[in-house]
Parts: sequence; structure tokens; C-alpha cells
Amino acid sequence: MAFSSCFCRSTIPLKAGESSGKAGKGKSFPLPIRGYGAEICGQRVMSGRLNISRDWSFIGGTRVSVKPKAARFVFHRKSSTVHASWFAGSQLASSVFTLGTAAVLPFYTLMVLAPRSELTRKSMESSIPYVVLGVLYAYLLYLSWTPETLQLIFASKYWLPELPGIAKMFSSEMTLASAWIHLLVVDLFAARQVFHDGLENQIETRHSISLCLLFCPVGILTHVITKALTKSSSSIDHGL
Repeated sequence: MAFSSCFCRSTIPLKAGESSGKAGKGKSFPLPIRGYGAEICGQRVMSGRLNISRDWSFIGGTRVSVKPKAARFVFHRKSSTVHASWFAGSQLASSVFTLGTAAVLPFYTLMVLAPRSELTRKSMESSIPYVVLGVLYAYLLYLSWTPETLQLIFASKYWLPELPGIAKMFSSEMTLASAWIHLLVVDLFAARQVFHDGLENQIETRHSISLCLLFCPVGILTHVITKALTKSSSSIDHGL
């Protein structure tokens, strides 16, 4: 911070007989006074405080010196804004997580409890849930995106993901919420494929669809095994 200053001609009356820095009666002396922190000699200077001290000697007479006090600055971080923003983001991620999970449960319920119902078939043929969840996922991806996202995804020299970079990226709740919506969409799509394949080939799929909700690869695996066992048993029955 730069300080501007000026010199003014000032007189200070001194009484006779005063010791230790007092001069004769009625005498005044032109003294240069350097001022800070106020409007001095018509100039506006930076804010500050003044320390005025007076010294006396036989040679120099009375001397008045004005010293500025160091200005103190107190910086207040806008922590409330940061905390409010973080709280809003955390609340949004939590709400989207719950909303997305609740949105797919009716489709799994229909496929498990009423697989041959007309309502279930029409629901599984609709693309509306994938469109809605896809838009929600894109919005969360936009909110969680940072300049470091691509660097964390393609962290290796071969432009391949690495586990430490992915772990750091998923340290954000918003990123976790978007990943959860991503999993819900993929799992529901896989469960629908299992459902349609079961109807087409007359295969039991309720156990596989239930596993697809949380353990999609295991659900697909059980469906493949169930399909193979059903075909083999059908071949044996036809052979007999």
C-alpha cells in the first residue's frame, strides 16, 4: 500500500520555564509535519493513525516528529458463502440419489411380481425412464465437472484411467451421485433385456432381475446359467 504525504508549516506555542523540551515564552517555530491517514495540505492520503512525539536539544531546539502507525487490516473470508454452497451441493446430491433409486423400484417390482402383466410389458417397452434418468445424469455430470476431470480419468501416459485418479474424482458427493444414476440406468436396461429374453424363451427371470438391481453382472450371469439349464432340461424332455 502506498502512502502519500505532504509538508505543512505549523507553529506550536511554547511557554517559558518549561523543562526538558520547553523553550521561551511566546516563541513559535515553523515545523514540518508529515501526515498520514487524513486530508493534509489539501491532499487525501491513505487511512492510518499518527504518533506525535516532541524532543528537545540545545542544538536543534524543539523538534516535533509525527510517525504513522502501521495500518492494520483484517481479512474476513466469505466462509458462509462457501459453506452454504457446499451444503446446497451436498443436499442436491443426496436428494438426487434418493430420487433416482425410488424411480427405478416400480419397474423392478412389476417385472418380479407381475412379469406377464400387460402393464409390465408396456412399461418395459417405454423409453421414458431412460430419457428422464439420462437427463438427470447429464445435469449431475455438468455440476460435478471440473477442469481436472479429464486429467483424473486419463491419468496414465497411455491415456488410460488409473485407480488413484478415479478414487480422487469420486471423493466428491456430486460425482458419486452422478455415478449412481449411471449405474441405475445401466442396471435397469440390463434387467429389461433379461426380462424380454425370459418372455421370449419361456425362462424364469425373477431371480436374475432382482440381482440386476444391485449386482447387475451377477444377475446377467445367473440369467445365462438359468437359460442354459432350461434349454438342457427342455432337450431332455423332448428326447424322452
